[in-house]
Amino acid sequence: MDHGSNFLAVTPYGRGAGSSRVRVFEWLDRTATDFAVGSYLSLPNAAPSRLVRHPLSVARAERRLAAFSRARPQTLLLHREASPLSRGWWERRLLTSAEFAVYDFDDALQWDLGEGGLLRRLAPKADKVLVAVHHADRVIAGNSVLADWASRHHRDVVVIPSCVAPQDYAPKVSYELHDPPRLGWIGSPHNESCLLLIAEALREIHRRTGARVTLIGTTAPSFGGLESLVDRVAWSPDTQRAALSEVDVGLMPLQLNAYSLGKCGYKLLQYAAAGLPAVATPLGVNAELLSEFGMPAPRTQDDWIAAILGLVESSAAHRERVGRAACEIAARRYSYEAWLPRWEAALELGAVAR
Repeated sequence: MDHGSNFLAVTPYGRGAGSSRVRVFEWLDRTATDFAVGSYLSLPNAAPSRLVRHPLSVARAERRLAAFSRARPQTLLLHREASPLSRGWWERRLLTSAEFAVYDFDDALQWDLGEGGLLRRLAPKADKVLVAVHHADRVIAGNSVLADWASRHHRDVVVIPSCVAPQDYAPKVSYELHDPPRLGWIGSPHNESCLLLIAEALREIHRRTGARVTLIGTTAPSFGGLESLVDRVAWSPDTQRAALSEVDVGLMPLQLNAYSLGKCGYKLLQYAAAGLPAVATPLGVNAELLSEFGMPAPRTQDDWIAAILGLVESSAAHRERVGRAACEIAARRYSYEAWLPRWEAALELGAVAR
C-alpha cells in the first residue's frame, strides 16, 4: 500500500463487510481517482474476539494509521472509525492531517454508547463519531436521520444513501409461488437475531402455509426451535447475486430503538434490486422506502402475519408488479450510477481527470 498516495480511504473492515463494501469499495470501483485503501485488519468485522486472536496484526494496523497520518494526503475519506481501539485520537489525527477530509457514516453510531464487552465500554463509538464529525471538512451521512444529528455539530453535511447495483443481482424470472413458499432474509451474523422479533409470526405463517425461511448469512444455527423453519445459505458475493431470485418474499424486521432509526434500509434496497416483494418494519428510512415501493409496513405480530400472507396468497402477477416496480425505483433513485456524480462532488474529485 502506498502511504504517500494523494487520495486515501480508511475503513475499519475489509471488502467482505457490508458497510465497508457498500460505503467505500463499491464507490472506489466506479471512480477514476486512484485511492489507496487502508482497512484496519481487512476482516469482515473488528469484534473484540477477533482482535484478541490477532495481536500482531492489530499492532501493525495501529502503526499503519500513524503512517497514514504522517503522509498528509490531499483527500482523505474516513468511514465509520479508524480503529476499534481509538477513543477519537486516530480519527482526529487522520482528519486533520489531510488537505481535505471527509467523514462518512451509515449507522447511528452517535447513539452507540458502548453496551457490551470491555473493549466497547473503553472505546464507545459515540465518542469517536462526535470527534470525527467535528474535525472533518465535510460529513457524508447515509440518511436524513444521521444528517439531522450531524448538522447540529457541523455546517457541511451531505446525504448520500447506501446504494445498490441492480445489475449485480440475478433477475427474478418467475413469480409463481414456491412449494412450500420461501421467505428470505440476508445480512450479517450480528443482525440475524432480528428475525427472532417476528418468530411468532413466522411460526404462524409456517403453520398455515408450510413456508420456510431462507437465511443468507451464516450457516451456524442460533435460533433454537425456530431453526426447524430455517434453511441457511452461507453469504458470498455469488450467493448474494443469485439466492434472492429464489425467494418469494423478503423480510426486514428491526428493533424499535434509536439505533435502528438510523439504519439506511440496505436490506430493503437489496430486495428491491433483486425485484423481490418484501415486508419490513417501517422505521426511519424503511418507512420512506416501503411507501415508495408500495410494500407492507407491519408493526405488530398480527400485522406481520397479515402482511406476509397478503403477499404469499396474492397472485403471481401482483408479486411481479410490486417486485419489478421496486427494482425500477431502486435503479433510478438508489443506484451507484445515479449517485456517483454526487459522491465525487462530495469528495471534490471534479478536478481529477477522468
